[in-house]
Amino acid sequence: MLTLETRHTYNSLLEPILQNQSESPALIYLETGQPPIEITRNEFRQNIIDYAAALQAHNIQKSDLVIIAHTQSLDSIYCFWGVMLAGGIPSMFPTLTEKLDPHVYMSNLSELVSFSDVKAILTTDDFAPQLVEAVDCAVIASSALKIQENAQFEPVNTDTNSIALLQHSSGTTGLQKGVALSHHAILNQLASYSDSLELSQDDVIVSWLPLYHDMGLIAGFLLPLIQGIPLVLMSPFDWIAHPAMLLNAIDTYNGTLCWLPNFAYNHMARRVRKRDTENLSLATMRAFINCSEPVRHDSHQKFLERFADNGVSDSQFAVSYAMAENTFAVTQTPIGQYPKLEIVDRIQLEENRHATPVADGMTVVSCGKTIDKTQVKVVDDSDNTLQARQIGEILVKSDCMLTEYHHRLDLQPFVDGWYRTGDMGYLADGEVYVIGRKKDLIINAGKNVYPQDIEAIVNTIDGIHKGRCVVFGVPDEREGTELIAVVAEIDSPEIDEKDLKKTIRQTIATQTTVAASFVTLVDGKWLIKTSSGKIARDANRQKWLQEHL
Repeated sequence: MLTLETRHTYNSLLEPILQNQSESPALIYLETGQPPIEITRNEFRQNIIDYAAALQAHNIQKSDLVIIAHTQSLDSIYCFWGVMLAGGIPSMFPTLTEKLDPHVYMSNLSELVSFSDVKAILTTDDFAPQLVEAVDCAVIASSALKIQENAQFEPVNTDTNSIALLQHSSGTTGLQKGVALSHHAILNQLASYSDSLELSQDDVIVSWLPLYHDMGLIAGFLLPLIQGIPLVLMSPFDWIAHPAMLLNAIDTYNGTLCWLPNFAYNHMARRVRKRDTENLSLATMRAFINCSEPVRHDSHQKFLERFADNGVSDSQFAVSYAMAENTFAVTQTPIGQYPKLEIVDRIQLEENRHATPVADGMTVVSCGKTIDKTQVKVVDDSDNTLQARQIGEILVKSDCMLTEYHHRLDLQPFVDGWYRTGDMGYLADGEVYVIGRKKDLIINAGKNVYPQDIEAIVNTIDGIHKGRCVVFGVPDEREGTELIAVVAEIDSPEIDEKDLKKTIRQTIATQTTVAASFVTLVDGKWLIKTSSGKIARDANRQKWLQEHL
């Protein structure tokens, strides 16, 4: 396996894939209503060789950027590896769904193709005609690839410092911010992170995560395939509709590791029916790892309460602070023990930017210590290093950092070798605690308000569609401060909106030190989301300002 001790034996991501020709399982692909598709490592290797040969016939060459705009499937997986084997640079891209504005999606994709010099887009037969009309590059539909079994193909020479792939940031206003990662950086990350996880050949990774997101691409895709351990994979669309699918897969295949965004714990606790978990065991799991957004202790507790009878215990919860720019993980809590919790004074946090421990206050979940070869520091607005428990911007330095933002020389995210994360947090006893995004911070009457905290409160209120609210600051020039605005989606048109607004204001006032100046209730079509399904705070703020001010 790839570890820090064996790291020197690998130069590219392709080596472990091509060298492992065993009959052990590489991938088990699950689809609703279909039998499982089990693919051995030898079959996986031959399939990507077949795809690489077909792509080479379409003139995909060394260093060509190729976008893969597929629904998540075996076809898209083989395309990804086939592009890399042919010498190109693959980048997974979200497909157009009903949640995205088709005009905005096509406009963003067209801009990306032009700006980033995209050589080709690989897509489905159904989607290809729409793309041909929208972009100025080759569009290759699945049927046009002409895959031939057992094709002969000589891999292109790969330099360890060359770009292996791009991870494109999700958003609503363009997707041109491509995080360029080298083979060297990704291998460094996988070696260090595997050691933090105490990864072994007995592990089985189960994932529903989309491959255009760093959590899905690195932890739920590259890690198991590179390390030669089984990956059980399903479509995110299947999982959203049938969340018990993930739990059944863990039970069937003795899953041990699974990465989840915070909302997934709530989604499964609410949506999975009791009858769907009868005689189902989750006891084989070493860790459910929460990352990619502020981690909430109450989400863990909901999940634990719901699935305790199925073998879930405190010791299975873990946290990682991760970002695409560092390939993936910056930190990891110890596997086998619940992450540390801190109870801090909300007033000290908001007014003095200090995390002061108290007996009764705001709960913050630790993200753990940094993985090997990665460092973290916290700085103030003048880039002075802060002491423990002082809140500032988190900076990261490592050997698995991005090479650049692809074709974006205007973006220079490093300060003396340290990467600016844009995240606010603090250090305590060597562990990292993340509070929120710097750009989202609301300064209300001298208080530093993190909108995620207020959103979490609003999401507990009956009548609000869980996970469908956004909080942001609105400038008040007369008072010289920012006022707090809440936009929340209602569960039903039958709700008394006047009473619900009053409840929202009262709940915020009693649970925080601030008041909501504006409360807007909207229907299911109002809120703008990113391509990865998150609520787009700035885009919704701009939309609200246009409508109300």
